[in-house]
Amino acid sequence: MTLFLRAATPADVRTLFAIRTAVRENHMSLDELVAAGVTPDSVADLVQSPDAGTWIGLWDGEPAGFAMARQDPGDVFALFVLPEMEERGVGRALLTQAEAWLASRGLACAWLLTGGGPGLRAAAFYEARGWVAAGREHDGQIRFTKRLAASSVGEETHFRTR
Repeated sequence: MTLFLRAATPADVRTLFAIRTAVRENHMSLDELVAAGVTPDSVADLVQSPDAGTWIGLWDGEPAGFAMARQDPGDVFALFVLPEMEERGVGRALLTQAEAWLASRGLACAWLLTGGGPGLRAAAFYEARGWVAAGREHDGQIRFTKRLAASSVGEETHFRTR
């Protein structure tokens, strides 16, 4: 089995939304995303922005997950994996890519927000990858930070998996 990461394009926006609305944890419907200001147009703008990086993970050629990072404010804005693709290294590879991209932009530290409710696995996922909890936001999300190191991970990356 092979995982391939590539830079997302505007043609992938529909796929990004399909992945985002399919997740089990931190689920949001399309209507909820739009109400929060995350629209197909705003995502297409991010995908095309030189100040943001967006990658789609393809498992044997099929969409499995995606990540988005923004140079300013220096965050991992999104990281989502289809439920049936969990536990295959997709999220780990996408997070590594986002971290490397932020480091390549000269950032020494990055941050992200994730849900912090009981039973959610995201906090443990980030902690296992060196992210440190730095408090809670007013909406209950946990803010994580991480010191970044330069990396050679590129825009297109192949990963061999089990």
